[in-house]
Amino acid sequence: MKMRHIRSGRRQEIVTSLRTRANAKRTWTAKLADWLTARFGTMTFLVINITWFAVWITLNSGALPGVEPFDPYPFSFLTFVVSLEAIVLAIIVLISQNREERIATLRQEVDLQINMQTEKELTKLMELVVMLLELQGVDVDEDEELHAMLTPTRAEKIEEALEKEIDEHG
Repeated sequence: MKMRHIRSGRRQEIVTSLRTRANAKRTWTAKLADWLTARFGTMTFLVINITWFAVWITLNSGALPGVEPFDPYPFSFLTFVVSLEAIVLAIIVLISQNREERIATLRQEVDLQINMQTEKELTKLMELVVMLLELQGVDVDEDEELHAMLTPTRAEKIEEALEKEIDEHG
């Protein structure tokens, strides 16, 4: 019987490539949102905002001779601009987070499928080891833990138990 071999490195490549494939499928708006999120989430952007607000407040506080305030205290127009900036930034970040969440969900599904396949493979290996032990005359009939491990895992039962726990505590 010919065995097929899959190196663990290959599986890692498959999982890693999910992000690459998802990035390649992004719309121009998603690319823009990701680009903006990367730029807005920096210390540079924070310093620019602090500087901008400090200049705005200084110009409009009446502290500079010869400079007529265009948005005097309580800086209503500044409040309006900051509110719009906050709305736009929040939406841009949400767009990027939603895409990242879709990638994470897909990655979790791949992990689940690999884990289920691994569980089947390990159970099969244990069955083969038991057969080898029995061929060597080793009695494994009294090993309850081994028999429990040889019983296939039922993912549906685990899901039901988790859902019940979530319902009770959520």
